[in-house]
Amino acid sequence: MVTMLMEKLNTGDVIEVRTKAADDDVMSVLVLLATDEFMILDPCDGSTPFVVQHDELVEYRKFDAV
Repeated sequence: MVTMLMEKLNTGDVIEVRTKAADDDVMSVLVLLATDEFMILDPCDGSTPFVVQHDELVEYRKFDAV
């Protein structure tokens, strides 16, 4: 999994992040709201959306529909 440096995440983006449970486990999440400091992410699995700071997302992949 690779983070693109200086890539800005926006509301509506879909990203894949590593879970804290296991190093090899990943989840896809929808960015519900993105500000300069925080993001609200929804795993779209019926669980509660969660808030993270931008610097907490060390590794992620952004899906590009193009």
